[in-house]
Amino acid sequence: MNDDLLFAEDTDEPPIEELGFWKVLVVDDEPEVHAVTKLALSDFILNGKRLKFISAYSGAEAKKLFREHDDIAVVLLDVVMETDEAGLEVTQFVRDELDNHFTRIILRTGQPGQAPEKHVIINYDINDYKSKTELTAQKLFTVIIAALRSYRDIISIEENRAGLEKIIDASTDLFATYSLEKFIQGLIQQLSSILGCAKDAAYITTAVVLPKPFGKHTTDDLYVFAGNGEYADKEGLKLKAAVDENVYALCKEALRTKQIVYGEDYVVAYCDSKNRNGSLLYLTGLSRKVGETDKRLVKLFSDNVQIAFENLLLTNEIEDTQREVIERLSKALDHEPQGNRHIERMVKMAELFARGLKMEERRVKTLMLAIPLHDVGNALISPAILHKTDPLTETEMFQIRRHAEFGYQILKDSDKPTIQLAATLAKQHHERWDGTGYPDGLKEKEIALESRIAALVDVFDALLNKRPYKNGWPVDKVKNTLKEESGKHFDPRLVSYLLENIDLFMQVQHDYADLEQQ
Repeated sequence: MNDDLLFAEDTDEPPIEELGFWKVLVVDDEPEVHAVTKLALSDFILNGKRLKFISAYSGAEAKKLFREHDDIAVVLLDVVMETDEAGLEVTQFVRDELDNHFTRIILRTGQPGQAPEKHVIINYDINDYKSKTELTAQKLFTVIIAALRSYRDIISIEENRAGLEKIIDASTDLFATYSLEKFIQGLIQQLSSILGCAKDAAYITTAVVLPKPFGKHTTDDLYVFAGNGEYADKEGLKLKAAVDENVYALCKEALRTKQIVYGEDYVVAYCDSKNRNGSLLYLTGLSRKVGETDKRLVKLFSDNVQIAFENLLLTNEIEDTQREVIERLSKALDHEPQGNRHIERMVKMAELFARGLKMEERRVKTLMLAIPLHDVGNALISPAILHKTDPLTETEMFQIRRHAEFGYQILKDSDKPTIQLAATLAKQHHERWDGTGYPDGLKEKEIALESRIAALVDVFDALLNKRPYKNGWPVDKVKNTLKEESGKHFDPRLVSYLLENIDLFMQVQHDYADLEQQ
């Protein structure tokens, strides 16, 4: 060992502020190797982080530690331990079984001839191969520096990839309720990557998603909209309740000055807005100081992130407006009394079915928008017949049945997917699984899945709730009726799903009860 290392003089240099640590796993069956390695690297610092050593004395123990720690940066791995190829087996385990291609693997051997270097480098996914005799303190230091820089850059690239993946995933369906959160999480991850993988980050805004989107708030009403790390479980909380006083003061200062505030290991970036009070991006636990290049990127990022966010808000606002207009129009055309929430319940229950059946997101949204128009044909039926409490005559029954064809004729010529589906629902929601329905006598899968869903939730809701011609039924009676009609009126698979998840459907009944019943 290098004597200069063992007897290095103390200096009066101030201690370096630590910003975390790099995990280094030492795997060797000789305890002396662990002690010497730790001593040789005891004063190692890279990007403000020291080393945290973990020790294993066999290949089996190393595998166990790899299962427990998914953030090991470097492993110094002996080849020959309990078996002649124990280290090589650990390498295969890490790369193939754990699919870990981030950890830098440095093989060390005291018997180079036992596992020839050329063979090992070609056949095993390792990053370096050293003889123990050549690894002096200085060379070990150099090897670890190179390995950690490589690990740091790979993790940064992976964070960048994951952030892009979130953005792309969200952008494929901007109409999804959660796409706003996913999009912003992706942006946060991107900026974290630019700044060297921040430990914790949050997007803070006055536009709140919970419980109703786009609420109006004063400047003081800041909320955590999305976050990772420490802030991942604080989404929807008021900022004052989510952070300590110092962080809150920093955020208020950035919002007041409309500037980007930099600290030793944090950034608070103001994101300007033409229509709102502006938002903030807060990142802390940075692995390095923010340089001039980083600052230019942060400025560019903060200038554009708010534009993306507000565009998504606008998209969701348009969707909400569209949904409300359709629901109000359908109620008016169906002559529903004030306070009746039959349509809202149908939409929510149809969504339960669609998500339970793993329908793609755009198809779910189209169904939710289309289903309020399933009875649009009732606009051409006399209200006196629709709300008649006495038994209907044959002529009146014929008139009622015509609403399916009327609805279809009203909607059929549109080239918009939502209206096209609404036309199908209007025509098919009285078809029956056994083929005895109307108007076309379709059966089983000849009936569109969305129409089968609409038929079931329509009848389920009608049975449970009061109608002009009947009182609401108890839930047990409704369940028994559905069981009897499974395979006759209704798709058996849908009936089974409803009965298996009856609590979810009854919760919808409770949450959207007719106003006169509340």
